[in-house]
Amino acid sequence: MALPGTASGDNVPKYRIVDPHVHVWANDPHYPWAMETKDAPQTDRTPAMLLELMRANHVERTVLVQYIGYRWDNRYAADSVKKNAPKFMAVCRVNPVDAAAPGQLSFLTAQGFHGVRLSPPGDASGDWIKGPLMPPLWRRAESLRVPMLILAPITRMPDLMPLIELCPDLDVVIDHLADCPIDQPQELDKLIALVRFPRVFVKISHTWAISRQPYPWLDAQEYVKRLYAVYGPQRLMWGTDWPVHERWTTYAKTLSVVRDDMKFLNDEDKSWILSKTIERIWRFA
Repeated sequence: MALPGTASGDNVPKYRIVDPHVHVWANDPHYPWAMETKDAPQTDRTPAMLLELMRANHVERTVLVQYIGYRWDNRYAADSVKKNAPKFMAVCRVNPVDAAAPGQLSFLTAQGFHGVRLSPPGDASGDWIKGPLMPPLWRRAESLRVPMLILAPITRMPDLMPLIELCPDLDVVIDHLADCPIDQPQELDKLIALVRFPRVFVKISHTWAISRQPYPWLDAQEYVKRLYAVYGPQRLMWGTDWPVHERWTTYAKTLSVVRDDMKFLNDEDKSWILSKTIERIWRFA
């Protein structure tokens, strides 16, 4: 019998599996929480815990995404990669309202990070995504050949178009279906509109968060079907968002929903969504 949150022995994959989206953290004074962080996690989610889940679910490689509780102090992610190479790569965060952000990104890229994540809220506090500090940062990411990850609500998708047009050689990854509300299917058109940019990719994670149904979250799968029809599997990727998903489901189910229960995908599709698309962006050994 499989452990909770793990795959059964019958689900040995037919293809490589790479998870492009997890977070790690520890309550450790050497890695203090940012001053802005409220309600910091009381329980650790460490690389060792993650590696156990990866082994149990046949996940070979993982991308660590800098946890927002540390804000712009990327040391815990950096040290986690160094201690666990070649299992991990990592994406950093820089302060988007700091004019020095492009330089910070250059420094972090030299330290081994491959990518940067921005998280503009949907309200006025996120309007910096339309401000004058964005073009220099996006151009720097393009010149460094590292992807730009965007965590933003669906309403922010049109704001990305001028920046994507400005940087045609930049890979842009939209996280978590842009968290399009399940009762507003027409809003998904804002994400579909980005398909005209050939270097835009979409993570089909968070089906479990936006769904109003039990596993396998068939209502949210309808969004994945629509994206699959226009983007194709070569521009879609899954992701566990461990340990954020623990509020809704298990690590194993974040994988099995794609591998076993998206019946419209064939094995070739799944080989792209579960690894080959991801390795277009993050080239693991």
